[in-house]
Amino acid sequence: MKKIKLILLFFMFLGINSFGQNKKWTLQECVDYALKNNISIKQSELDAETTAISKKDALGAFLPSINANASHSWNIGLNQNITTGLLENQTTQFTSAGLNSNVTIYNGLEKQNKFRRANIAIVAAQYQLSKMKDDVSLNVANAYLQILFNKENLKVQNEQLTYDENQEKRSEELVKAGSVPRGDLLDIKATVAADKQKVIAAENNLFISKLSLAQLLQLEDFQTFDVADANYDAKSSPTMLQKPEDIVAKAKQDRVELKIAKANLELAEKDVKIAKGAYQPTLSGFYSFSSRVSYANRIIGVDGSGNPILGNPLPFFDQFSNNKGHSFGVQLNVPILNGFSARNAVARSKIALDRSKTNEQQAGLDLERNVYTAITNAKVALNSYEAAVAAFDARKEAFNYAKEKYAVGMMNSFDFNQSQTLYTNSQSEVLRTKYDYIFKVKIVEFYFGIPITEKQ
Repeated sequence: MKKIKLILLFFMFLGINSFGQNKKWTLQECVDYALKNNISIKQSELDAETTAISKKDALGAFLPSINANASHSWNIGLNQNITTGLLENQTTQFTSAGLNSNVTIYNGLEKQNKFRRANIAIVAAQYQLSKMKDDVSLNVANAYLQILFNKENLKVQNEQLTYDENQEKRSEELVKAGSVPRGDLLDIKATVAADKQKVIAAENNLFISKLSLAQLLQLEDFQTFDVADANYDAKSSPTMLQKPEDIVAKAKQDRVELKIAKANLELAEKDVKIAKGAYQPTLSGFYSFSSRVSYANRIIGVDGSGNPILGNPLPFFDQFSNNKGHSFGVQLNVPILNGFSARNAVARSKIALDRSKTNEQQAGLDLERNVYTAITNAKVALNSYEAAVAAFDARKEAFNYAKEKYAVGMMNSFDFNQSQTLYTNSQSEVLRTKYDYIFKVKIVEFYFGIPITEKQ
């Protein structure tokens, strides 16, 4: 019975392992996995965590500083006897302890502005993280569609190879029967060899495209990585029917590029306020507590001759209580001359502010240009696809006609092979332009706020 259980467990494990190796990833799964595991996204997440810590720093700056100190010392040699006032060679010990606290009451609102800046920095980091996720999603979609193209192209090349191999067998029979010259057979053999080279090239392109996507997903087992076959039609997208101005307006409303530029502008404005705070006086409060303990003998009285009578030192905690002291107050610092450091810091922050303003303007122009470019590229890609389809239809008719002529001996093998090559190339061109158009439409849809994984 135990042996049967082991056998069942073995086959269950084998089935699970086989399922894992034969898993085919959908576009949604690829994008979701990349968003969780991509290194660039992880780095952006770490940047966001860093800004959160910076906010804690800014918040902690409002709290007073409290520091405790303690020391124990030995003085050996010629020292003043604190009891008699005389210099003596002796060893004395002292213990001291203290507590200090400082709190900033006013410093030109520097801490308040730093705290507000930290909040803006968190928002800016989230925008950066969102943009990184968008970029990775686009890269994953592009790599995914490239695999689909290479798969279909490989099918075309294999189909063509199968057809030519059948033609080769038929030519061999015709040569044996004396119906066609041997040169035709040699031509078809050369065509088959060329077809095999194209198949190998197509297989390599497919493997490289899978490897590229697997690396983008940070997968280690790229040898068995594969994507699910998906039917993406090169149909018209509702987004492409929108006015370009409406797509631009939607992109400016939703895209994070402008939000990042605006957040950076707000950060620069806070930096100017923080720098100007150095012009103003600083008011702070302080408090200090200290006490000490001596281990030297103390005078407890005098004898009949007037000489002091020495006794043991008071207990530790009695001395600590008797010798304690407090000090507190406020301190005002007024900046008068600091080597122009404050003025230069303000000047630099103003330059950074002006740069942020121009960057915000440039971000708007770049986004508008990118949207119009994406729309234009999608329209050009559609025209290319339609032209490729038209060329394919013409090549297909020409190839069918060539097959009829070749079958009755009205066309030599060289011309037939040329017609066949043009037909095959037109098939590959249709596939290439199809997936190029699909991806470029997805970019336009992306600017319009449609997720990259959603089919229209």
